[in-house]
Amino acid sequence: MVPISLGTVRLFLHVLAATVWVGGQLTLAGLVPALRRLSPDAPRVLARQFSAIAWSAYGALIATGIWNVAAVHATLRGRYGTTLLVKIAIVALSGVSAAVHGASRSPRGQALWGSLTALSALAALFVGVVLHG
Repeated sequence: MVPISLGTVRLFLHVLAATVWVGGQLTLAGLVPALRRLSPDAPRVLARQFSAIAWSAYGALIATGIWNVAAVHATLRGRYGTTLLVKIAIVALSGVSAAVHGASRSPRGQALWGSLTALSALAALFVGVVLHG
């Protein structure tokens, strides 16, 4: 078996948190139409429950992201640094748009901010893969 290092654990935790943050949003979005048929309140109830899990995952993403940057001794210079700054901005956008989505009361606002949250989460995932190489 290939040896397991602290770097492996660090990357696993980051990917696990991304799986919950991104995958959970996509799953929830896919379930909303069926939930609405069950009850008009069901999507909101499920979203509240998911929110606690999702925000914990977002916090883990931030923590493991900082750990990743420190572990690889990343600098903000050159192409890697530019890509890292882009990822940080996208991750921030994902969190801010999720918070605004959660606070939004209009269906249009929820749709707009929810879409932006999902798109920015997917973009952060993609840029993370680019950074990892």
